[in-house]
Amino acid sequence: MAKQEASELLSIDGREVRITHPDKIYFSQTTISKLDLVHYYLSVAPGALAGIRDRPIVLKRFVNGAEAPAFYQKRAPEQRPSWLRTVTLSFPSGRTAEEIVVDDAAGLAWVVNLGCIELHPHPVRSADLDHPDELRIDLDPVPGVGWDGVRRVTLEVKAFLEELGLRGWPKTSGSRGMHVNVRIEPRWTFAEVRRAAVALSRAVERRLPALASSKWWKEERHGVFLDYNQNAKDRTTCSAYSVRPLPDARVSTPLLWHEVPDCDPADFTVFTVPKRFAEMGDPHADMDSEPGSLEKLLELAARDEAAGFGDAPWPPHFRKMEGEAARVAPSRAKSAKSAAAKSTTKKPRVKMPLIVVANSPDKAAALAGLERWRSKYAEAAALLAPEDVLVDSMRGRSSTWTRIRINLGNVPEAIRPKQETPDPDDDPTREWRERWKEKARKKQ
Repeated sequence: MAKQEASELLSIDGREVRITHPDKIYFSQTTISKLDLVHYYLSVAPGALAGIRDRPIVLKRFVNGAEAPAFYQKRAPEQRPSWLRTVTLSFPSGRTAEEIVVDDAAGLAWVVNLGCIELHPHPVRSADLDHPDELRIDLDPVPGVGWDGVRRVTLEVKAFLEELGLRGWPKTSGSRGMHVNVRIEPRWTFAEVRRAAVALSRAVERRLPALASSKWWKEERHGVFLDYNQNAKDRTTCSAYSVRPLPDARVSTPLLWHEVPDCDPADFTVFTVPKRFAEMGDPHADMDSEPGSLEKLLELAARDEAAGFGDAPWPPHFRKMEGEAARVAPSRAKSAKSAAAKSTTKKPRVKMPLIVVANSPDKAAALAGLERWRSKYAEAAALLAPEDVLVDSMRGRSSTWTRIRINLGNVPEAIRPKQETPDPDDDPTREWRERWKEKARKKQ
């Protein structure tokens, strides 16, 4: 007889949710189990639901815990409770997907049981899937930029929004950055909301040119990147009270503005946030009461365009947009330009000296590989600027992985390390890319 699978049945507001493998450890360093994670979310359910209620969500599933690779699941599982509703979204590719909508604590526990450590809602409500009601400002520091820099840019965003008559609601990203969400009237399309985000990113960069960056290509960024493309259709970010897959089970935590100058993201974990929530409630509880207008930001976007600023690059899986510059990294563009010049002027080819030092589905393993490279080439590493270390979160067919590259432009050629086999070198897309190339060769 087969051994019966361990489970625990929870009764939540009159609905039953079965938690399978409740004792499975999701965070080994802090011995947090799947059931512990469910209880955490139930303890902050009003706040967590405020960020996802009535919104379709992408399921980012860590079925083997926070330290194992995750995969994205857009389509709702066929086996789901009858009381859990769905909506059908269309994507830039032309495809559609029926996605889960979570409206209550029982639904929240059900998606966490699937391995959803963090929550990824779309910025739309189920009744209007084409007009976002949220402008999302994602502040992402390049490697080497400290928390003080993130806070400075966050406060500059606050000041700029207030000049436009908009209210921002800050929260820690749960990692190294900060999120500022702005509730807006659902009057504008995804393209228009993204256009407003591009204008905002460029404006903040002009106000803090040494610290803030609106540049999409990682090799051009410095300081804190304002990721305007989080507002493109089909992009999601972790919502309020999401647990992040870091060893200390850190939480993306809503803040009051007076907390921002002195806050430390490491203070907010699954162990501390429930007590904070019980004592002070949700700092973002009134967010829906103050929707704002994007008109002034769109006027700024029009002025930028009249001044010669074209559209900023879109994510790679989007179709080419009208007015968008060539969607190619500057180092590759320079290489192509140099090659064209060489054919007529015979000048030597110019290429940005980028090397890959680590590939891994485990970001911590990739970063450990980076530290080994720094130790091995200490003389060269000492000459690197923070923006010379490019940590790329790559999306494979169904999972994410981390690639780390080094720009050796600031390192004299005499001591530049050569490209070696990355350590680690675990690119999960390599096998299927090789198969695709082989098929292409056979068709020729």
